[in-house]
Amino acid sequence: MSLKDICKVINFKDFGDERGKLVVVEGDQSIPFKIERVFYIYDSDSEVVRGQHANRESEFVLINVAGKSKVRITDGSEELIINLDKPMMGVYIPKMIWKDMYDFSKDSVLLVLASTHYDSSEYIRNYDEYLKLISEKGNKQ
Repeated sequence: MSLKDICKVINFKDFGDERGKLVVVEGDQSIPFKIERVFYIYDSDSEVVRGQHANRESEFVLINVAGKSKVRITDGSEELIINLDKPMMGVYIPKMIWKDMYDFSKDSVLLVLASTHYDSSEYIRNYDEYLKLISEKGNKQ
């Protein structure tokens, strides 16, 4: 299965009319998990790289609700770059996938929905360690 099949782009329904736009995102419905944590990144710029980690247990959906940014996703062998440039579009990132968010526009607000509460011990912040863990996991299968 390819990384594109695992890290799916999600297009949320836009309920807009003459009064404005409305996008609904619901846990266990439009996204594949119950939402336990919500945070957002703003006031970054095109030079900043955020993320730079993988998670042992957390799944994420990233949505640029304002402005735009990019996310580089990799499983150690395949790489995918997603342009998050529409507020009704998100990308699902399962556990044990490395992510880098970057190229933020000045008005970017990147909303992140997570399947778990924050636990620093489940973060893998060193890419070489991540590659080693992925390789060991592959050898056990």
